[in-house]
Amino acid sequence: MVWQNWSGRHRAADATLLHVRSEADAQARIAESSGPVRICGAGHSHAPLVPTDGTILDLSGLAGVISSDQQSRRAWVGAASRIFSLGRPLHQAGLALINQGDIDQQAICGAVATGTHGTGHTLRNLSAAVTGVRLITADGKALTVNESENTDLWPAIRLHLGAFGVITRLELQCREAYRLRERGWKATFTDLEADIPSLIEEHRHFEFFWYPHNDTAIAKTIDETEDEPEYPLAAEGGRCAWSYEVLPNHRPDKHTEMEYSVPAAQGLACFKAIRELLQTRFTNVRWPVEYRTLAADDVWLSSAYQRDTVTISVHQDVNEDETAYYQACEAIFLAFDGRPHWGKVHYLSGDELARRHPKWQDWWRVRNAVDPEGRFLNDHLRRLRGG
Repeated sequence: MVWQNWSGRHRAADATLLHVRSEADAQARIAESSGPVRICGAGHSHAPLVPTDGTILDLSGLAGVISSDQQSRRAWVGAASRIFSLGRPLHQAGLALINQGDIDQQAICGAVATGTHGTGHTLRNLSAAVTGVRLITADGKALTVNESENTDLWPAIRLHLGAFGVITRLELQCREAYRLRERGWKATFTDLEADIPSLIEEHRHFEFFWYPHNDTAIAKTIDETEDEPEYPLAAEGGRCAWSYEVLPNHRPDKHTEMEYSVPAAQGLACFKAIRELLQTRFTNVRWPVEYRTLAADDVWLSSAYQRDTVTISVHQDVNEDETAYYQACEAIFLAFDGRPHWGKVHYLSGDELARRHPKWQDWWRVRNAVDPEGRFLNDHLRRLRGG
């Protein structure tokens, strides 16, 4: 079988693809494999994190809400649970994810592995919500990792890139179930610009997609509400319902994506430089630029590590060559002290990443101690490591 990611851009034709449905099976698969081992979720990464000529473990059998605790508002979930599949079971337990992105098709472990996030200047990424991990290491040991157990691992493994071993389940900090009301509108960027700081500050969520061909933004705010859910759900921009029904959106068009996180105070200036690039050099690009916010956290490889953040994403059709466009965007992002999203396109070396992530060397030190032979690295991660 040939593994490929969601867009079809990344493929692994020479890998052995195996399905895992239990922790014991994962241990046995690791023991019997002789080469590199990578783990696949839903394949939504735009970066080549999965392809290998060794073994790919498909964990889709390890899914669902395993247990929940209303007092602590925490839940253990199977690593391969699709985010959309968690909404209803958590709701039935009186809980909800604190935040999520506008795509809910990813496996939760893959989203955590890459620092995936939603928007909201007081809200952190999914990795920061992890409170516990169940890990199968290269030597077959099963470890529970959290703040009080295996503490050397803890600060590194919450954003893990699939490089520590096989994670079979996660414990997530949730909150009580809540309802949201969404409001969307169109505006020229000129009309929207002056209001962006107040829109960020006054709403739980704010984001916009800017379309270069007509200089128009589709903006959106989302706020908590006590209003009763309104069914059938309205189109995006007009929904009122439970959080898991309002936050995700349908994004079926196949594309590639680059996203960088820049210090929040520089977000608008960086966006305006990208806007000028599209208006002067890449006038044929029709795909939008996305603008979101993200609160600072303490996750070692998070793009928001120790700084409030604006994330800016650029997109291109999967059948187009995005290289020149993305390289030009990346030069701008780097000029604004940007950090790349781990699940999206970037062209940085390990040395360049080390200059942007204060805990880069610490993360690799911890990772290498758990997997000294590099069993859970592929060519992409070895290149980032520098060996």
